[in-house]
Amino acid sequence: MRSPDVLGGDPRVEGTRVGVIHIKERLDAGDDPAQIAADYDIDLADVYHALAYYYDTPEEMDEIETRRDAFVEDIRRERPGTIERT
Repeated sequence: MRSPDVLGGDPRVEGTRVGVIHIKERLDAGDDPAQIAADYDIDLADVYHALAYYYDTPEEMDEIETRRDAFVEDIRRERPGTIERT
């Protein structure tokens, strides 16, 4: 689902502010899909649906990740020490 006024229009789990990218980042960090679902209070099927969307739209997800990375770098330049590198 998308709404221009929620998460800047980025894809998300319907009825939530949980972005597809957030779910993918949690998975990449080693979190179990069932734990992700529990933490966000969504169905496990929503987690898998979000991951399917992520892998089905690689160009879109790359653009979102690039935009997010640029935003973080801008903040780091403007406010040194505000966001630590991981």
